[in-house]
Amino acid sequence: MKQALKWNRRYKTMQLPEPSQVLATFTHLLPPTGTALDLACGLGANALLLARHGLETYAWDYAETALKSLRTSAQSEHLQIQIELRDIVISPPPANMFDVIVVCHFLDRSLVPALMQALKPNGLLFYQTFTRNATFGPKNDEFRLAQNELLHLFNKLQIIVYREEGNIGDIRQGFRNEALLIGKKMVKK
Repeated sequence: MKQALKWNRRYKTMQLPEPSQVLATFTHLLPPTGTALDLACGLGANALLLARHGLETYAWDYAETALKSLRTSAQSEHLQIQIELRDIVISPPPANMFDVIVVCHFLDRSLVPALMQALKPNGLLFYQTFTRNATFGPKNDEFRLAQNELLHLFNKLQIIVYREEGNIGDIRQGFRNEALLIGKKMVKK
Protein backbone atom coordinates (compact mmCIF):
# COMPACT_ATOMS: atom_id res chain seq x y z
CA MET A 1 0.00 0.00 0.00
CA LYS A 2 2.99 2.26 -0.53
CA GLN A 3 1.19 3.77 -3.55
CA ALA A 4 -1.90 4.52 -1.45
CA LEU A 5 0.25 6.45 1.04
CA LYS A 6 1.80 8.46 -1.80
CA TRP A 7 -1.63 9.34 -3.21
CA ASN A 8 -3.04 10.18 0.23
CA ARG A 9 -0.25 12.73 0.71
CA ARG A 10 -0.83 14.18 -2.76
CA TYR A 11 -4.61 14.50 -2.32
CA LYS A 12 -4.25 16.41 0.97
CA THR A 13 -3.11 19.50 -0.95
CA MET A 14 -5.13 19.14 -4.16
CA GLN A 15 -8.25 21.08 -5.10
CA LEU A 16 -11.20 19.40 -6.79
CA PRO A 17 -10.36 19.35 -10.52
CA GLU A 18 -12.80 19.77 -13.37
CA PRO A 19 -14.41 16.57 -14.67
CA SER A 20 -12.38 14.78 -17.32
CA GLN A 21 -12.69 16.07 -20.86
CA VAL A 22 -14.03 12.76 -22.15
CA LEU A 23 -16.96 12.97 -19.74
CA ALA A 24 -17.56 16.74 -19.69
CA THR A 25 -17.55 17.03 -23.50
CA PHE A 26 -19.73 13.99 -24.09
CA THR A 27 -22.18 14.16 -21.18
CA HIS A 28 -24.96 14.10 -23.76
CA LEU A 29 -24.13 10.43 -24.44
CA LEU A 30 -24.94 9.39 -20.87
CA PRO A 31 -28.12 7.37 -20.37
CA PRO A 32 -30.93 9.13 -18.47
CA THR A 33 -30.92 6.43 -15.76
CA GLY A 34 -28.70 3.58 -14.67
CA THR A 35 -25.61 2.77 -12.64
CA ALA A 36 -22.25 4.46 -13.09
CA LEU A 37 -18.77 3.86 -11.70
CA ASP A 38 -15.97 6.39 -11.37
CA LEU A 39 -13.03 3.96 -11.17
CA ALA A 40 -9.87 5.22 -9.46
CA CYS A 41 -11.95 8.31 -8.77
CA GLY A 42 -9.46 10.43 -6.85
CA LEU A 43 -11.29 13.52 -5.57
CA GLY A 44 -14.36 12.45 -7.54
CA ALA A 45 -15.05 15.23 -10.04
CA ASN A 46 -16.40 12.63 -12.48
CA ALA A 47 -18.50 10.93 -9.79
CA LEU A 48 -20.07 14.27 -8.88
CA LEU A 49 -20.96 14.94 -12.53
CA LEU A 50 -22.47 11.45 -12.89
CA ALA A 51 -24.55 11.87 -9.73
CA ARG A 52 -25.73 15.33 -10.83
CA HIS A 53 -26.85 13.69 -14.08
CA GLY A 54 -29.10 11.41 -12.02
CA LEU A 55 -27.18 8.16 -12.28
CA GLU A 56 -26.81 5.81 -9.33
CA THR A 57 -23.12 6.51 -8.81
CA TYR A 58 -20.30 4.50 -7.30
CA ALA A 59 -16.82 5.92 -6.67
CA TRP A 60 -13.87 3.67 -5.89
CA ASP A 61 -10.29 4.53 -4.99
CA TYR A 62 -7.62 3.34 -2.58
CA ALA A 63 -6.71 6.84 -1.36
CA GLU A 64 -8.74 7.41 1.79
CA THR A 65 -7.92 11.15 1.85
CA ALA A 66 -9.46 11.61 -1.60
CA LEU A 67 -12.59 9.67 -0.64
CA LYS A 68 -13.10 11.79 2.49
CA SER A 69 -12.94 14.91 0.34
CA LEU A 70 -15.41 13.41 -2.15
CA ARG A 71 -17.79 12.50 0.67
CA THR A 72 -17.73 16.13 1.85
CA SER A 73 -18.34 17.45 -1.68
CA ALA A 74 -21.22 15.03 -2.26
CA GLN A 75 -22.85 15.91 1.08
CA SER A 76 -22.59 19.65 0.37
CA GLU A 77 -24.51 19.12 -2.89
CA HIS A 78 -26.92 16.57 -1.35
CA LEU A 79 -25.77 13.92 -3.85
CA GLN A 80 -25.93 10.20 -3.17
CA ILE A 81 -22.65 8.55 -4.15
CA GLN A 82 -21.67 5.10 -2.94
CA ILE A 83 -18.04 5.70 -2.01
CA GLU A 84 -15.77 2.74 -1.40
CA LEU A 85 -12.14 2.41 -0.33
CA ARG A 86 -11.07 -0.31 -2.75
CA ASP A 87 -7.95 -1.56 -4.47
CA ILE A 88 -9.48 -2.10 -7.89
CA VAL A 89 -6.58 -4.21 -9.15
CA ILE A 90 -7.15 -6.75 -6.38
CA SER A 91 -10.93 -6.36 -6.45
CA PRO A 92 -12.13 -5.27 -9.92
CA PRO A 93 -15.79 -4.56 -10.65
CA PRO A 94 -18.10 -7.56 -11.05
CA ALA A 95 -19.52 -8.54 -14.45
CA ASN A 96 -22.60 -6.81 -15.91
CA MET A 97 -22.97 -4.27 -13.09
CA PHE A 98 -22.61 -0.83 -14.70
CA ASP A 99 -24.28 1.15 -17.47
CA VAL A 100 -21.38 3.61 -17.42
CA ILE A 101 -17.76 3.29 -16.31
CA VAL A 102 -15.44 6.31 -16.25
CA VAL A 103 -11.66 5.95 -15.96
CA CYS A 104 -9.43 9.02 -16.03
CA HIS A 105 -5.67 9.25 -15.57
CA PHE A 106 -5.35 5.65 -14.48
CA LEU A 107 -3.91 2.76 -16.46
CA ASP A 108 -3.57 -0.87 -15.49
CA ARG A 109 -3.75 -2.98 -18.62
CA SER A 110 -4.58 -6.12 -16.60
CA LEU A 111 -7.99 -4.59 -15.77
CA VAL A 112 -9.12 -4.17 -19.39
CA PRO A 113 -11.02 -7.49 -19.64
CA ALA A 114 -12.72 -6.89 -16.26
CA LEU A 115 -13.79 -3.38 -17.30
CA MET A 116 -15.42 -4.64 -20.48
CA GLN A 117 -17.12 -7.46 -18.57
CA ALA A 118 -18.35 -5.04 -15.88
CA LEU A 119 -20.37 -3.11 -18.45
CA LYS A 120 -23.99 -4.13 -18.94
CA PRO A 121 -25.09 -4.73 -22.55
CA ASN A 122 -25.09 -1.33 -24.32
CA GLY A 123 -23.04 0.08 -21.43
CA LEU A 124 -20.57 2.88 -22.12
CA LEU A 125 -16.91 3.16 -21.14
CA PHE A 126 -15.47 6.70 -20.94
CA TYR A 127 -11.66 6.45 -20.77
CA GLN A 128 -9.00 9.16 -20.79
CA THR A 129 -5.36 8.92 -19.83
CA PHE A 130 -1.81 9.99 -20.65
CA THR A 131 0.12 9.04 -23.77
CA ARG A 132 3.84 8.41 -24.01
CA ASN A 133 4.47 11.80 -25.61
CA ALA A 134 3.02 13.55 -22.53
CA THR A 135 5.16 16.23 -20.95
CA PHE A 136 3.35 15.78 -17.61
CA GLY A 137 1.75 12.95 -15.67
CA PRO A 138 3.52 9.68 -14.89
CA LYS A 139 7.06 9.29 -16.16
CA ASN A 140 6.93 5.48 -16.32
CA ASP A 141 5.67 4.21 -19.69
CA GLU A 142 3.88 1.40 -17.84
CA PHE A 143 1.29 4.06 -16.93
CA ARG A 144 1.19 5.80 -20.32
CA LEU A 145 -0.35 4.71 -23.60
CA ALA A 146 1.53 3.95 -26.80
CA GLN A 147 0.14 5.45 -30.00
CA ASN A 148 -3.39 4.10 -30.68
CA GLU A 149 -3.03 1.64 -27.79
CA LEU A 150 -6.37 2.61 -26.26
CA LEU A 151 -8.09 1.55 -29.49
CA HIS A 152 -6.39 -1.84 -29.36
CA LEU A 153 -7.05 -2.40 -25.66
CA PHE A 154 -10.80 -1.90 -26.09
CA ASN A 155 -11.21 -3.31 -29.61
CA LYS A 156 -14.08 -5.56 -28.44
CA LEU A 157 -16.21 -2.45 -27.81
CA GLN A 158 -17.97 -0.45 -30.48
CA ILE A 159 -15.90 2.74 -30.65
CA ILE A 160 -18.18 5.77 -30.38
CA VAL A 161 -15.51 8.48 -29.90
CA TYR A 162 -11.73 8.36 -30.13
CA ARG A 163 -9.27 11.23 -29.93
CA GLU A 164 -5.49 11.28 -29.83
CA GLU A 165 -3.81 14.22 -31.53
CA GLY A 166 -0.21 13.34 -30.69
CA ASN A 167 2.37 15.76 -32.07
CA ILE A 168 0.63 16.70 -35.32
CA GLY A 169 0.36 20.38 -36.29
CA ASP A 170 0.58 23.21 -33.75
CA ILE A 171 1.26 21.30 -30.54
CA ARG A 172 0.46 24.38 -28.44
CA GLN A 173 -3.22 23.91 -29.31
CA GLY A 174 -5.74 21.09 -29.18
CA PHE A 175 -6.02 17.93 -27.14
CA ARG A 176 -2.42 16.89 -26.47
CA ASN A 177 -0.56 14.38 -24.32
CA GLU A 178 -3.63 12.20 -23.73
CA ALA A 179 -5.98 9.85 -25.53
CA LEU A 180 -9.70 9.50 -24.93
CA LEU A 181 -12.18 6.86 -25.92
CA ILE A 182 -15.86 6.15 -25.51
CA GLY A 183 -16.81 2.56 -26.25
CA LYS A 184 -20.10 0.70 -26.15
CA LYS A 185 -20.54 -2.92 -25.12
CA MET A 186 -22.46 -4.61 -27.87
CA VAL A 187 -25.50 -6.77 -27.19
CA LYS A 188 -24.81 -10.39 -28.06
CA LYS A 189 -27.35 -11.87 -30.47
